[in-house]
Amino acid sequence: MEEKIIYDTIIVGGGAAGLTAAIYTSRRAMKTLLVSQDIGGQAATTEEIENYPGVGLITGPDLMSQFKKQAEQFGTKIVAAEVISTKEGGQDEKGVPYYEVITNTETFTAWSVILAYGLTHRHLNVPGESEFGGKGVSYCVTCDGPLFKNRNIAIVGGGNSAVDGALLLAKICPKVYLIHRSSDFKAEAILVEQLQQPNIELVLNSEVQEIKGDTRVHQVVVNDINDKTKTKIIETDGIFIEVGYVVNSKLIDGFVELDARKQIKISPDAETSRAGIFAAGDITTISYKQIVISAGWGATAGLKCYEYLQKARGFRGVNIDWGIAKPAGK
Repeated sequence: MEEKIIYDTIIVGGGAAGLTAAIYTSRRAMKTLLVSQDIGGQAATTEEIENYPGVGLITGPDLMSQFKKQAEQFGTKIVAAEVISTKEGGQDEKGVPYYEVITNTETFTAWSVILAYGLTHRHLNVPGESEFGGKGVSYCVTCDGPLFKNRNIAIVGGGNSAVDGALLLAKICPKVYLIHRSSDFKAEAILVEQLQQPNIELVLNSEVQEIKGDTRVHQVVVNDINDKTKTKIIETDGIFIEVGYVVNSKLIDGFVELDARKQIKISPDAETSRAGIFAAGDITTISYKQIVISAGWGATAGLKCYEYLQKARGFRGVNIDWGIAKPAGK
């Protein structure tokens, strides 16, 4: 059985949380594999990032490229594959479990797993949405809102994130259109009350039909929910789609404990309900979905994973967190 255990840990996900976890586990001399269909996650789709501490203005792809380079520098192996499932493969003679991560290409085995594959923003699936991604279409007011200062902007949604985003943008934009499918909001009443501002226009009982532009977004076409023949064209420099997230829970449902929204429940040390399985980033129950926060949780998961292996297996890695460490076993 020992021969088939190739890695000390496998990290599922290549966003800020996963790559940061990889940096920390590799620097602790753990033999680390990171599996992801793409590198960078949601951050890599962001045109400009200006709130990552110590970096300044940078594109999402460039920032995530630096994360990747650093992880590989310290010994992380990265495999581009789709993870199909994760399961317990068995136990050693002391009862310590090992795990199998099954992908569309092969199965990998490790003594621990860090789940960090994030969430997927729910899309409207309308014409122009994909075409103008990063060119006026955004899914995070907190991330990209300041880039639209002094511009007219539209927001779609009726929950806390959409309403809070509209209030934030109203401070820096001359006109904010809040498009919602209903006349009732799911957001907290205290937030909804604050929408009564001269530069916020509520476009209620309406849904986005199409997003138009040339090289960037210039118009949003909306239809009346109750009468599809009623169409309104909104002139805007961009649109924020704040209609929630989609969680790919099929990888973990029944494997670790989830909350009602299918997010992974974690402890303050990034532990899940199963020994040897850790989680970090947007897929967990953390309150804020931000790059810097995901990175912090990735570091926590990596450090706790190392501690777990030390106690569970008398881990052979060394307690190093400086310089370029070689992966364990090399």
